[in-house]
Amino acid sequence: MHQQKRQPELVEGNLPVFVFPTELIFYADDQSTHKQVLTLYNPYEFALKFKVLCTTPNKYVVADSAGAVKPQCCVDIVIRHRDVQSCHYGVKDKFRLQVSEQSQRKALGRKEVVAILLPSAKEQKEEEEKRIKEHLTESLFFEQSFQPGLITMAILRT
Repeated sequence: MHQQKRQPELVEGNLPVFVFPTELIFYADDQSTHKQVLTLYNPYEFALKFKVLCTTPNKYVVADSAGAVKPQCCVDIVIRHRDVQSCHYGVKDKFRLQVSEQSQRKALGRKEVVAILLPSAKEQKEEEEKRIKEHLTESLFFEQSFQPGLITMAILRT
C-alpha cells in the first residue's frame, strides 16, 4: 500500500506571519529614524506574496508595498515617515502585512505592526534609563533584605 504525501490544506487567516521588528518607533528629532526597515520572513516550503496596508497612508511611504517572498527567504520593506509634526506625537498607527500563497487571492495570514512618532530620542532614552535604575535599586533592596546570611549575622551580634 503506497500513501501519497499530501500538503495540509491552508486555512484562510491562520498562517503565522513572521515580521521583525514588531513595533516601529520614529523620533521627530532624529532624522535617521524617519526611515525604518521591516523584515518579512518566509520559513515555509512555498512562495508567499505579501501586501502592506496602513491605517494612515498619507503619513508614510512604503517602498514595495506588495511583492513576493521565495520559500525559506526574507524580504526587507522600507517604511518612511513623511509627516513628522508635533500633532502626531504619541499617535499609534498600524501597518498590516497580509500574506497569501503565490497562486491564491485569499489572505492566509496577517500581522499588525504598530508605529509611533515620539518627540525626542534623548528624552525617551533618559526615561528608560531612569526606569532601569529604579528597577535595579528595588531589586537590590529586595535581595539584601531577604538574604538569610544577613539575618543570621544580625542575630549573632545581639
